[in-house]
Amino acid sequence: MPIDYTTPVPERSVLLTIDVQQDFTAPGAVAEITGTYDRLPVMRRMLDAYRRQHLPIIHVLRLYLSDGSNADLCRRAAIENGKTAVLPDSAGAELAEPLKPPSGTRVDATLLLANQLQFLADKEWAMYKPRWDAFYGTALESHLRSLGVNTIVVVGCNFPNCPRATVYGASARDFRVVLIADAVSGVYEQGLRELNGIGVSTPSADQYLSVFHK
Repeated sequence: MPIDYTTPVPERSVLLTIDVQQDFTAPGAVAEITGTYDRLPVMRRMLDAYRRQHLPIIHVLRLYLSDGSNADLCRRAAIENGKTAVLPDSAGAELAEPLKPPSGTRVDATLLLANQLQFLADKEWAMYKPRWDAFYGTALESHLRSLGVNTIVVVGCNFPNCPRATVYGASARDFRVVLIADAVSGVYEQGLRELNGIGVSTPSADQYLSVFHK
């Protein structure tokens, strides 16, 4: 019998939300990513399930300094020229309302920019990522290893950029990986086929959450 290396293990999983912040999500926001707002109800269902199961959740966030010095090169000039989005300590940098934990804790930009995870609620944290991949230059991997996680479940904003880069980052570190296809904006069929080709599962939220009802 072949060894099973890629099948998700929900009881040893973490839920990552990627860039689900007001400036990327709210209709008419300065950096709105089309389709993200419409995915919020499904993301919320995933969060509710993980909170009920007392499984870990990490909200992965972007923060752009006003001078653009920590932005990706492709965005740096726009910020230098006055465009602002997810500015530290701004309302636009906060989690989208449906995703906020019951504690209502605000994002602590100073802590996050110092590469520290911020505790938000039981088994729930926020973290800052400086680039597309949530593992790049962060403490994410060591935190997940300390929790005994072997499966990463991804929901969030704009599949072609940060969710996809994070999925590949997780796969490169030998985590089992799930991308919830109807809880990520910007998903397209060829991209899902490519993920399936490297052993990433791409179920709907209903399909994935059914394991919690068995």
